[in-house]
Amino acid sequence: MRLSYGDMEFLLDPFLSSKHTIESFAGASLNPTVDLPCSPEEVVNGIDAVIVSHLHPDHFDQAAADLLPKDTPILCQPIDDRYLRQSGLSGAEAVIDSTKWGGVTIKRTPGRHGSGVWAQKMGNVSGFVFEAPDEPTLYWAGDTILTDEVKQILKDIEPDVIITHSGGAQFLGSGPIIMDGEQTISVCLENPNATIVATHLEALDHCIVSRSQLKALAKNSNISNGRLLVPQDGETMEF
Repeated sequence: MRLSYGDMEFLLDPFLSSKHTIESFAGASLNPTVDLPCSPEEVVNGIDAVIVSHLHPDHFDQAAADLLPKDTPILCQPIDDRYLRQSGLSGAEAVIDSTKWGGVTIKRTPGRHGSGVWAQKMGNVSGFVFEAPDEPTLYWAGDTILTDEVKQILKDIEPDVIITHSGGAQFLGSGPIIMDGEQTISVCLENPNATIVATHLEALDHCIVSRSQLKALAKNSNISNGRLLVPQDGETMEF
């Protein structure tokens, strides 16, 4: 995902592996299950900085580490910066609470990557809030289920645009480790003034929610197409 915001060009969670070149997560298929809609070189061309929510391979893979210039600014959660720098990426910088980058204020938010013991197994994850003059406030929730803490973040920030990871990813016995369709619909219903952009769909073998299923749920909940957007691979949206 690329984000053009406040005259800056951010690359979010680069996952640049070719189709079927990394391990299966759920035993159904090698990953990713689709190819990128353009070359990896096009993905990284012209970026000012990378933001990494956590270091699972579908959010920062070896292909991205190999392709990015070693001094690329990479904003990440604490602890991950040390790993990235040890991997030769000297531009890694931890965001403790917030930072300013090219006139854009970026605030890090917590998430929960599953429930119960699975949240512990999956480790720490982060989301990020973007603010800049004359820009809509944007909240990228990242790999999190919908928790009371996430609901409080939404209430406090009142974002104009909310990016969710809505594929309902799960392992055997885990339940959803990111938002599923019902949780995404709840975000829409509880934030009636925001536009929700549902991502992290139809590219990994442990994600069970499809674009069509999510759109059907939205229709059944009387949520308009303009309030819940489900982009296709390679699609550009402007707010």
